Amino acid sequence: MTLAVVWFVVLVTTVVGVGLGTLSLARMIPALLGLVVFSWLFLRITRALLNRSYPTREIVLAGILAFALAVLGGGSPTGWGFVPLGWLSVAAVGLSRRNAVLLSAGTALVTSLIVSVGILSGQDPEEGSAAGAVVGVLLYNLLMAAALPWANRLWVWIWQLAEQANAGKEAQSRLAVAEERLRFARDLHDLVGHQLSAIAVKSELAVRLVADPDAAAAEMAEVRALARKALRELREAVRGYRELDLVAELGSVRAVLEAAGVDCRLHLPHRDVPAEVAPVFAWVIREAVTNVLRHSTASVCDITVRFNDEEAVLEVRNDGVTRKPVEDLGSGLTGLTERLDAVGGTLTAHPNGSGQFTLRAVAPILARVPA
Repeated sequence: MTLAVVWFVVLVTTVVGVGLGTLSLARMIPALLGLVVFSWLFLRITRALLNRSYPTREIVLAGILAFALAVLGGGSPTGWGFVPLGWLSVAAVGLSRRNAVLLSAGTALVTSLIVSVGILSGQDPEEGSAAGAVVGVLLYNLLMAAALPWANRLWVWIWQLAEQANAGKEAQSRLAVAEERLRFARDLHDLVGHQLSAIAVKSELAVRLVADPDAAAAEMAEVRALARKALRELREAVRGYRELDLVAELGSVRAVLEAAGVDCRLHLPHRDVPAEVAPVFAWVIREAVTNVLRHSTASVCDITVRFNDEEAVLEVRNDGVTRKPVEDLGSGLTGLTERLDAVGGTLTAHPNGSGQFTLRAVAPILARVPA
């Protein structure tokens, strides 16, 4: 933004000055070329500051070039004299408060001196008292030198806060993945580990009982039974891993949202959601909350689940409407639509027109035939 303002005031001053004959076109061409180089250095400095480094060499070169351009351009306070102030806006960002104040004061004084020389030498076309103009220029430069650096320091601080918040979301996601892996490993150990240990012991016993075929056959029959039981429990563990639990998922997404600074409000029925729709709703909630974290600026997220004898409804509403259309939110919504189609349900996702975005899933409840 500061660089755009520099270019705007410089171009306006140059066009007016050349038109009035107060600025030489021969001097303005190299000055504009120098401003292009200054802009390149300005962007390099900005990129380095956002990456938490202070590029001393680029800042020194840009400072020398800024003051040279102010002299070459005639030193108008609202024209080429603004270039050193633009340089100051980034040069003071990475300094301590004391050094930033000193640099601001020095820049204001040197810029005022350049402008004052132009006024006293008759290069400034404005009429009036030269002393009054010099004092006005000094006050103007002191004010700008006090405001611009601190405004940019505030923007850099906001940028760094946003980076930290994003890093926190990524860390939360990695933690959730790690916890899920530990849970799955624990389930496998608890469910299958005992049977596998028993199989190993009985296999060794069967080897020792080779001389007694009947006893060995009995042991191997137990090994076979244990192996089948282990395989059945392994399949149940994998099935439970693939089919999400709605209650557990609600607790998980609430923790993730609140860790990201989003107020999560759950509106749940007093009864358990029917088993035929609960796993599908769990997937919908996971994808919906993922989209809230990735694509919105929400501060509040409401999750509502309700059902009757015919259908169950899930709504996820947040107050951070994304600028992207629904089809640009990724392939997750397409996958959810397919899951709901498989159970005869529907999925809709759209902004409400009141700053909110709502994802709504509806699934039929199969009629239960009395036993």
